[in-house]
Amino acid sequence: MADAHLRAVWAKHGELMWMLAVTHGDPKKTRSLRPEDFTPYGKKRNQGVLLTRDNIDLLKSVFPTQGV
Repeated sequence: MADAHLRAVWAKHGELMWMLAVTHGDPKKTRSLRPEDFTPYGKKRNQGVLLTRDNIDLLKSVFPTQGV
């Protein structure tokens, strides 16, 4: 129930921020915006990079831990 309340509040405030951005923004310089762009619940955010053995080996080569 608390999550639904937070979503409703963010939806309302996201629409207000969207209206401000659209009225004060330059459509030639920015991409088209949507109200979901201004809320944390609007769309899935990038969750980062999936760690695999190759990624970890690459990180170890970039950030050596010897001598610490």
